[in-house]
Amino acid sequence: MGFDFTDFAESYAASLVETIENLPLSEIEKFWILVEAARKDGATVHFIGNGGSAATPSHSAGDWSKELTLRTISHTDNASSLTAWANDSEFDNVFVGQLSTFIKQGDLVVAFSGSGNSPNVINGIEFSKKSGCTTVAITGNYRGLGGGKLSKIVDLCILVPSESMERIEDTQLVINHIIKEAVKSNNGL
Repeated sequence: MGFDFTDFAESYAASLVETIENLPLSEIEKFWILVEAARKDGATVHFIGNGGSAATPSHSAGDWSKELTLRTISHTDNASSLTAWANDSEFDNVFVGQLSTFIKQGDLVVAFSGSGNSPNVINGIEFSKKSGCTTVAITGNYRGLGGGKLSKIVDLCILVPSESMERIEDTQLVINHIIKEAVKSNNGL
């Protein structure tokens, strides 16, 4: 019996729809409120992430700076800085190094991590909290880990209700777009 692509794709799509239908909307609304406050206060939103979850920070920073006129920095984008910190310090400190240059008290730091256990992301969040920033994690229940260590140390955790890394990463981008569109609608942008 051969592989049935149509059945596979339908199953994937159904699983993704179920994940989106079960999103913790009250937590996403709290995130929206934090973004609105950052925009009003002139704070910067910093994005960090590891692996596949490093792409959404780039997408989010691009969307939010252009469409929301909000200062954003994706600390996954500067390959020279990222690799210099990895080489001269250690990979676990790539975000701490960059954040130490850019963050100010009152900024918002958003971490994307499918498992919630990436040491570089955890270290970046711990540094941000000590520096007086508000912290948010968008993570998942990968391998039943419930958002890992990251979920326990941030000010706000949005836990994607899925154990699939692919559904978690898909949904991270959906959450980015929900927040962006909510800010635009609320502010007539």
